[in-house]
Amino acid sequence: MSDEHTVKSFDGEINRLNDVIIEMASLTKEQVRDAVTVVVKRDSELAGEIIEKDPAINNLELESHELTMRLLALRQPVAIDLRNIVVSIKISSDLERIGDYAANVAKRALVLNQLPPVKQARTIKNMGRVTYDLLKDVIDAYEHQDVKKALDVWHRDEEVDDMYTSIFRELLTYMMEDTHNITACTHLLFIARNLERIGDHATNIAEDIHFMIKGKPPTGRRPMGDVDGEFDIFDH
Repeated sequence: MSDEHTVKSFDGEINRLNDVIIEMASLTKEQVRDAVTVVVKRDSELAGEIIEKDPAINNLELESHELTMRLLALRQPVAIDLRNIVVSIKISSDLERIGDYAANVAKRALVLNQLPPVKQARTIKNMGRVTYDLLKDVIDAYEHQDVKKALDVWHRDEEVDDMYTSIFRELLTYMMEDTHNITACTHLLFIARNLERIGDHATNIAEDIHFMIKGKPPTGRRPMGDVDGEFDIFDH
């Protein structure tokens, strides 16, 4: 009877950990969606809400880490349970960083909203949609333990990289044509870079899902566009 109770207790703690990750993922997904909306619609009120919600993601990350430490210390899990717990630490860290990038987009959008509209802001809409779809799909892959969908996300990251490269060059050209656009376009460049980094973190999560289910990382070279190392000035 004691063993049965122990198993049920362990399962309950694992389920709680998964619930925290899913709650964190849902909030992060909402933040990314709203961040893109803020840029496109110049919605300063929504930008403020995104910034205010960011600490909630941080708190969920702390809770997930506390749960994983407890499970590792007291339960000594093995096999897929161990991989689930270890991967949860990595996924929660990726989600926290995605939340930070969404908040950064909102902060820059607030500055943009004080400037005259720039037509190139519309190009962010398409990149934001693709990035959001990656995040939505990888979260769905985690919830349903769908390794095929996780691999699909892993392969689609290159599309985000290519869009970032295109936007970068477009905005640079626009700045050279009219120096009055430099301030607004610089903020848009940082926003685009934040979206590109969100895509990278979604890809990290896809790799972790594959490892959790299969016990090994995806095979082959990780898909990448040509941004790596080319525009490092926008990593900060």
